[in-house]
Amino acid sequence: MVKLSIEPVTRVEGHGKITVSFDENGNLDKVHFHVVEVRGFEKFLEGRYIEDAPIYTPRICGICQVAHHLASAKAVDAVFGVKIPETANLLRNLMHQGSTIHSHALHFYMLAAPDLMFPTTDDVLKRNLIGIAKEHPEIVKDAIELRKIGQTIVKVVGGRAIHPVTCVVGGQSKPLKEEEREELLKLSERAIELSEKSIEIGKKLIENIKEKDLLDIGYFESYHMGMVNDGVHELYDGKIRVVNAEGKVEYEFDPSEYMNYIAEGVRPYSYLKFPYLKDKGEEGGVYRVNTLSRLNVADKMATPLAQKYYEEFVKEFGKPCHYPMLFHYARLIELLSSAEKVKELLENDKIVGEDIRAEPEDIVGEGVGCVEAPRGTLIHHFKTNEEGIITDANLIVATVQNNPAMDIGVRKVAEKYLKSPDDANPQVLNYMEMVIRAYDPCLSCATHVIGNSENGLSLEVYKKNELVKVIRG
Repeated sequence: MVKLSIEPVTRVEGHGKITVSFDENGNLDKVHFHVVEVRGFEKFLEGRYIEDAPIYTPRICGICQVAHHLASAKAVDAVFGVKIPETANLLRNLMHQGSTIHSHALHFYMLAAPDLMFPTTDDVLKRNLIGIAKEHPEIVKDAIELRKIGQTIVKVVGGRAIHPVTCVVGGQSKPLKEEEREELLKLSERAIELSEKSIEIGKKLIENIKEKDLLDIGYFESYHMGMVNDGVHELYDGKIRVVNAEGKVEYEFDPSEYMNYIAEGVRPYSYLKFPYLKDKGEEGGVYRVNTLSRLNVADKMATPLAQKYYEEFVKEFGKPCHYPMLFHYARLIELLSSAEKVKELLENDKIVGEDIRAEPEDIVGEGVGCVEAPRGTLIHHFKTNEEGIITDANLIVATVQNNPAMDIGVRKVAEKYLKSPDDANPQVLNYMEMVIRAYDPCLSCATHVIGNSENGLSLEVYKKNELVKVIRG
């Protein structure tokens, strides 16, 4: 048997591993994406006071921190049976949109753009942000500015740029000042400008991989899941909708009902679970979340400029769209939508209101909170005893839900490019990584992460359990 190993997968949040094995006749056998060490945040939360969950869960990740803060806060509100004031909802939504701007700009420019700009180069020193900066310094400057805008919004509303603290039981701990609103309004105009510019850059980069016949790497058809509000694209609060491979709505349900629709399987080669649609079975119920899936489930976007680009996207690529590489394009449409949404929220005078917190009265004992994290649907589910101590915590994270899709995607690449072990080369290695990066996995958010590697990326070829070849990437 010959086994190829790619470890770690680079330019993702956290680290992963891909293995490809061939049988004794040299035929492709198994291809898997692995996460091989456990962190176990769900167990850490047991025994903690429920009101502290929004402070603990952002520590899962430094990028998706706001989504965890919000999902936990919504779950905690449900545990106490409290409805938060309108102003608090506006502030939470504003913080969420700012975080989405930061995360989408980070992933597209710093993690994905090197794939789209230099997809076939063998020069790994070029296929990174520094390589882009040498040829297009203005692009990197725009990327940094977009990230800064997003983080500024989070800092102003959340109290900190990293690990915000203002979501509390019943609402928010601090209001937005008028001078802060005026500052953020100016930034929102710039964010819209830079987001539109990003879409135009993205179009050219997508055309680049189309010309190199790489648009379809990792392609397969599946169900898609995302949040909608009366059918409109939504990130903060709404129903969860699932469409099938033809685009027909299969389900639309309240997040608190998720256990009726989603089940989780386990496999021996990964600590990540493998979610699937319960009534479709583990093999037939594979679904995807994240940016492209959200566009697939929505009838339209919530903001006018994003709607214009959404219509262009659907006209060119159809709906539903199943190409993993187009998660990047969808990410840019959402980037613009969030920038527009920031402006819309700030123009609402209620956002500077003083009524930002409702007092809880009793402990219900169980609550579910859900938002669309940048990487997909995020669900926090807590149970407590009568004293408000967490007895059970379940975190359904976006990356976990895309785990089956990433597993399938790397196999599709291997089936196309690895007819035998001799076909292994750094370029094919990178194609498999490109599929993983398209889903923008956050392996820390999945509450699991593999150890660090000091040796960079390598592909090892084994024959009869003996190392015969090492390809450095």
